[in-house]
Amino acid sequence: MISIKSSREIEKMRETCKLATETMEYIEQFVKPGVSTEELNKLCHDYIVERGASPSPLNYHGFPKSICTSKNEVICHGIPSKKDVLKDGDILNIDITTHLNGFHGDTNKTFLVGNVDQKVKDLVDVTYECIMAGIKQVKPGGHIGDIGAVIEELAHSKGYTVVEEYCGHGIGREFHEEPQVVHVGKRGTGAQMKPGMTFTIEPMINLGSRHCKVLKDNWTVITKDKKWSAQFEHTILVTETGFEILTLRSDENVPV
Repeated sequence: MISIKSSREIEKMRETCKLATETMEYIEQFVKPGVSTEELNKLCHDYIVERGASPSPLNYHGFPKSICTSKNEVICHGIPSKKDVLKDGDILNIDITTHLNGFHGDTNKTFLVGNVDQKVKDLVDVTYECIMAGIKQVKPGGHIGDIGAVIEELAHSKGYTVVEEYCGHGIGREFHEEPQVVHVGKRGTGAQMKPGMTFTIEPMINLGSRHCKVLKDNWTVITKDKKWSAQFEHTILVTETGFEILTLRSDENVPV
């Protein structure tokens, strides 16, 4: 069942998404060479808890940390570690989800660490273009498949591939709700969007093949060919006239 949020629930969603966004903006200053992903995890954890919330990933189906940190060839669900130290030229996706007053807010961003190779910068730029193109498809009466269709078309036109095994999802009182929001597809297919729906859009775009594998920790997902991957994520509300990006950062503009 797809949850349609009431006006009160939407306000709660705005509050938790605001905290997730503020946490992302806070952590950016610490993303630099020499910092471990465990340090970033602790900083985010403390920031969230000090504001009366909790990090949704912690202990979710056994996940051991408060954020996901996915570096270079890691597509998603990377586990923060003291041994995982950032180096000049890396890219790092930080995935933050907050649980505040009974509701979850979810966002992620791929950061450039120091001096990043131009072909990798291009990958990150196109990944951001993909999420914004997908968001622009959100409107009452549209279909979830419209989102994936434009993301797939844009990524492929730039020479990249789209991960198909992992997708966006409904979100609200539960961390993961219906519908699934796949990042490939056909226009006019999938669930119809209605005002009050909240879900994430979070395309994972690869330099090489789309194929992936899960490491022995049963969480970390990497590209099979070890080529790098980028991702961005926002929590979206379907409004009466279009969409609202609930996790929009201060350095972003709403796509038109």
